Amino acid sequence: MAEPAPSQPTQTFHHAARAFWRRFRRNRGAVAGLAILAVIALVALGADVLRPGDPFRLAGAPFAPPFGEFLFGTDSLGRDVAAGMMHGARTSLLIGLVATLAALLLGTLIGGVAGYYGGWLDDVLMRITEIFQTIPFFIFAILLIAILRPSIGSIVFAIALVSWPGVARLVRGEFLSLRSREYVQACVIMGMPEARIIFLQILPNALSPIIVTGSLMVATAILTESALAFLGLSDPNVMSWGFQIGSGRTHLRTAWWVCTFPGLVIMVTALGINLVGEGLNDALNPRLRDR
Repeated sequence: MAEPAPSQPTQTFHHAARAFWRRFRRNRGAVAGLAILAVIALVALGADVLRPGDPFRLAGAPFAPPFGEFLFGTDSLGRDVAAGMMHGARTSLLIGLVATLAALLLGTLIGGVAGYYGGWLDDVLMRITEIFQTIPFFIFAILLIAILRPSIGSIVFAIALVSWPGVARLVRGEFLSLRSREYVQACVIMGMPEARIIFLQILPNALSPIIVTGSLMVATAILTESALAFLGLSDPNVMSWGFQIGSGRTHLRTAWWVCTFPGLVIMVTALGINLVGEGLNDALNPRLRDR
């Protein structure tokens, strides 16, 4: 008996996915960035296998040099730097992803409501957004964590709270442009509920810039967490790249490897995320699709 043919929506999705991948892979830098992130993600997921045990345990003598008994040496307490980097990858990536997702949700909600309804609601929401934008974001994050006490939850909350205003303004501009399009006006005339217009007609067409912005925000969130940890505002009970840099900053001259290797991983991760973001922009930007 012959198998049923795939439905039209499924065929459309597969065609769109193939077209997206074809445009994305044209950018060799984006493919390289994707490979970098894949390796880092695999190391983070396999940390318990590659370096089993607690990353905080004392593995050897303090300040053992790299490329000897320990690949990247040990820190001031004798903890394995390589084990800390592998286990810390999960924490740093999780903070970047969760904080970015929270900022995107909040910014999209506020920007979408302001852009679609306009009027006094738009004025109020944009004035609130501008108030947040006038506050130096890093100082604001430090203040929030100092009030809430350093923890993974407070770090994620602080990064999300200082990151959403840019998303809100971007989404507002997209909604202002899209709500006046003919197909949206036709849905209004037909009496389609506002929620369906927003979620089925406008939001899908505004996703491209949101996705590109979100990919770049992940790198910013990881760098922000590292900077906060450098100042001693990280969770002392959770291993992360920023925690390693913060714990080794006072020994930078005598034990350079404690800060250097986690810092290099942060730099490579941020580079990979930015390369992927550039590739997403090329693949999702309708002005570049026919090139």
